[in-house]
Amino acid sequence: MAPRSILFLHRKFSVASALLFSLSLISPAVGGAIPPRSDSKSCNSPRRFGFLLPRSFSVLDVFGPLEVLQALSRQTHLELALLSRTLDPASTAPVAAGMNKFNSSFYPTVVPTYTYADDPPIDVLVIPGGAAARSPDLGPEIDYIKKVFPKLQYLITICTGAGIAAQAGVLDGHRATTNKAAWASMTAMGPEVKWVSPARWVEDGKVWTSSGVTAGIDLAFEFIKQKYENGTAIAESAAGSLEHTIITDWRDDPWSARFNVPVSN
Repeated sequence: MAPRSILFLHRKFSVASALLFSLSLISPAVGGAIPPRSDSKSCNSPRRFGFLLPRSFSVLDVFGPLEVLQALSRQTHLELALLSRTLDPASTAPVAAGMNKFNSSFYPTVVPTYTYADDPPIDVLVIPGGAAARSPDLGPEIDYIKKVFPKLQYLITICTGAGIAAQAGVLDGHRATTNKAAWASMTAMGPEVKWVSPARWVEDGKVWTSSGVTAGIDLAFEFIKQKYENGTAIAESAAGSLEHTIITDWRDDPWSARFNVPVSN
């Protein structure tokens, strides 16, 4: 190769090397590279969910939020614990025979994965309602809630599950709501609770409470939006699959007026 050609190539490579070196000094944002994804929210996001299964729990109180959270589990790692007194199937059947006057057998059962005594590590405890909230036999459930509450990141109650949590004393001083059709009986269980109406759900620090049954689904969507990376996109995608229109305003609660519940807190 001629000396002139060699000199030209030498200069060409020198310019290219200098250009590459200068680009290496530019920050990723300025240089157009995608910066590393921030995991600040995902690191604090709860992963271990426990669902309480007292006798006579409401089916949808459990499986409504569970369906939403199962959609989340396809996007991030979650763990599920189904908690009851024993590992025998937990039934939705009424405790008292008088509450089943037609002697129906239309009561599904759910097989628990842990007992209260097992005390598996959980980040979130979900407490459903139903006839369970009016049961005179809630001692083991109340004891477990008291024991586990200080260790939780979040406590979630669905419908009259707030009445069970109120009996355990863990809602005292917190703003909370419950099923408006059962307002009088449930709020009487927690005189030190700051009961809120109208409210489809209420968030107060580590305590999240929903109004009646289906309100728990909207609470679950809001929880995902707030606590998980890309939560809004995940929630909207899951809602589309379920063909569910998310109620995004926590004050959107026509049932307070329907059941003559006064405005409070």
